[in-house]
Amino acid sequence: MDPLRIVFLDRDTLPPSIEIPAPGVPHEWVSHGRTAPDEVGERIRDADIVITNKVVLTAAMLQQAPRLRMIALAATGTDNIDLAACDRRGIIVSNVRDYAVHTVPEHTFALMLALRRNLLAYRQSVAGGRWQESGQFCYFDFPVRDLAGATLGIIGRGALGEAVAEVARAFDMRVQFAARRDADSPTEDYTSFSHVLRTSDVISLHCPLNEQTRGMIGYDEFSLMDRKPLLINTARGGLVDESALEHALQSGQISGAGFDVATREPPGSDHPLMRLLRFPNFILTPHVAWASDEAIRALANQVRDNIEAFCRDAPRNVVAGFHG
Repeated sequence: MDPLRIVFLDRDTLPPSIEIPAPGVPHEWVSHGRTAPDEVGERIRDADIVITNKVVLTAAMLQQAPRLRMIALAATGTDNIDLAACDRRGIIVSNVRDYAVHTVPEHTFALMLALRRNLLAYRQSVAGGRWQESGQFCYFDFPVRDLAGATLGIIGRGALGEAVAEVARAFDMRVQFAARRDADSPTEDYTSFSHVLRTSDVISLHCPLNEQTRGMIGYDEFSLMDRKPLLINTARGGLVDESALEHALQSGQISGAGFDVATREPPGSDHPLMRLLRFPNFILTPHVAWASDEAIRALANQVRDNIEAFCRDAPRNVVAGFHG
């Protein structure tokens, strides 16, 4: 068998300190740090297997790669791949799964704790000399709230949503999972979407981005948030209408927000999330909730395992292209 040509389109989306283990099959490995949209066609033209994290692969791009047999995603999300085109071509698409079941919940709670306890506001005021001005051992300029006894509403009940719920229960939080917005009568394990919005002290998003979830939190949804909750989003930027978020934070409809994602990454300086950075009750991190060293090593190993499974004619973690 001729060596497979494996092309990694965006190696720079993983840290250089993390080694990508080579699959144990004869192959030629071609690695690109970044790939612009107008470079995709040329770079995948002779590829048998393409590895991508965030590079978009459209149907038109895939038509330029007649040898392509597999796309190995270095991520869980699949919204950057035309899965229908892959199905038509029989191109196997495999993603990585459950590698972030510790790192994303930890990041979620880092945001939650920082906001509930107003850590940024207190740090900024201490740096500005407020502690000395207070004349005593402490001061109370910003409210501090415990997680214990608070109600956490989770939207999305995959591995990450369940892991967040487990940590929340250890903090003695009350956990409720939101049913889908269009669910007429939720089962006993779920709470209606609107009730979760109305009754949660913290709302955390852990669902994929698709046509059903895009813009699922907008002006109407913020208006239902009677308890002025924190909103935590470590999932996808497109789940939330960012202009509506800006209005909700400025008007006090919510008490704060912690986001690790944006609709455009990186966001421009005029992006709503960038404008919100002037508020101490808003935290924006650069899509790193998934990115602990331990999680990235697990991800890299899964990419290798997925490629090797494909080469054994036993593809795993398949999201498109498998008709056997």
